[in-house]
Amino acid sequence: MEEIRGKLHSFESCGTVDGPGIRFIVFTQGCPLRCKYCHNPDTWKMRDAKYNRNIPFVMNEIIKYKNFFLNGGGVTVTGGEPLMQPDFVQELFMACNKEGIHTALDTSGYIFNDKVKEVLEYTNLVLLDIKCIDDKEYKELTGVDLEPTLEFAKYLSDIGKPMWIRHVLVPGITDRDDYLERLADFVKELKSVEKVEILPFHKMGEFKWKELGLEYQLDKVESPTVERVENAKNIFRSRGIKI
Repeated sequence: MEEIRGKLHSFESCGTVDGPGIRFIVFTQGCPLRCKYCHNPDTWKMRDAKYNRNIPFVMNEIIKYKNFFLNGGGVTVTGGEPLMQPDFVQELFMACNKEGIHTALDTSGYIFNDKVKEVLEYTNLVLLDIKCIDDKEYKELTGVDLEPTLEFAKYLSDIGKPMWIRHVLVPGITDRDDYLERLADFVKELKSVEKVEILPFHKMGEFKWKELGLEYQLDKVESPTVERVENAKNIFRSRGIKI
């Protein structure tokens, strides 16, 4: 049987923004989305992977930090889009489960099939990025269709899989009350959402676009104001959703 290896971009040893507690973050390579605000466009193409690592190598790195996970931390696999490499993610999460390490999957939910359902069996928490609730706007923003992500969310709800919904607030694009209200109404019907994270748009990845020779279309967009971020949060709170 061929050894399972992951095409990886990088590791982060003590992350605090990708799931609960202190986390070891594995950044996978490859993504089918082309989000206009992506701050890691260097993860898009699988062939650009910096590392090709097997499970024992990655677990050896993770175990070094196991003591930091004692107060609710663990391992988060993000990207790119981790579910472009489902076999690697499944094997890694199985190894984490054996070590009693909490696992979180940060995904767009765009890739959804029977293999992904197997991965979810070993996933403790899903960080589901819903970029926009409007079909047309979602396609314009990401280059792909929204429907798979909504079906993914409904499946997580049906099986009772804990999830956090993540939503980037982009002035002039996703920062519209009608979109936010529609998204909040959708999330309200999901049974296993623990909370929603409103993430203010930023341009920290713009330099990567320039380095890659890509046109960054949101260069004139500023970060949302404190008031608009609070407005978005209040729309979700009004539906009884934890922020």
